[in-house]
Amino acid sequence: MANRIEVMMDRLLQKRVLRRWTRVADNAAALPISQLKLQRGRARALRRQIDRVIHVADSRLTLPLIGANAIRRPMGSDWVYRPQIWRGPLNVPGLAAVESKTALGDEVTLFHDCAVSELTLRQIRNTRETDLAPFGLRMDVFRFDGSFLSLVLNLPQDGVTGLSRRHVVRLDAIVEMEKPLEIFARLNVRHGPNTEQIVRELPLHEQEVFVEFDLAYTKLNEKRVEAMWVDLIFEGPEMNQIILRDITLSRRPRAEL
Repeated sequence: MANRIEVMMDRLLQKRVLRRWTRVADNAAALPISQLKLQRGRARALRRQIDRVIHVADSRLTLPLIGANAIRRPMGSDWVYRPQIWRGPLNVPGLAAVESKTALGDEVTLFHDCAVSELTLRQIRNTRETDLAPFGLRMDVFRFDGSFLSLVLNLPQDGVTGLSRRHVVRLDAIVEMEKPLEIFARLNVRHGPNTEQIVRELPLHEQEVFVEFDLAYTKLNEKRVEAMWVDLIFEGPEMNQIILRDITLSRRPRAEL
């Protein structure tokens, strides 16, 4: 009963406040300067709090919802993963003039050899109906005087546990860019003192962009697997904006023959 009364009082108060500010807005052109300054100060103070509510509400209510982690799971997969930057908000959402070996979040690190960095990284909010990831990553590249540019995605330990030469690792991506460029994905698996590497070019012209890494063609020591990471290598990135709307990884055991 008390809650119903509170709701009714809140609605009445809301209507009263709205009527008051409607009158102020209607009469603003005729108010004396002293009163107009007073009302402007009150309106700005009120607007700051309203803008805060709208900002948080837009962020939380925009689809896909923050915290949602829907992932397309390829058939037979025993592990699927979406890195942090595409999954949840970062404390530092963006960086400018990014130096080499700079991390954005806990799992993504940028590498390049530019003498002068004209690169920016920013986590952005996905809003399209087709997006499954709540966030995307935008990289703006202006003048580029280096010879390489790559993003390193460090993968969690549960992706390594039980990894064997029977596994096929898959990377799915949703990529947008201002002008065409080549993007290569390199899977790295460290086992003891050695690291196995497999490179694939992302088929950006295809409707579904994914690459697969078959570990059967490596010399992987299954008993000594320690870590796994992916390098995304961008060829000819100068004067381009690249948006990675989503990145997911999965692995599946190959069927026995």
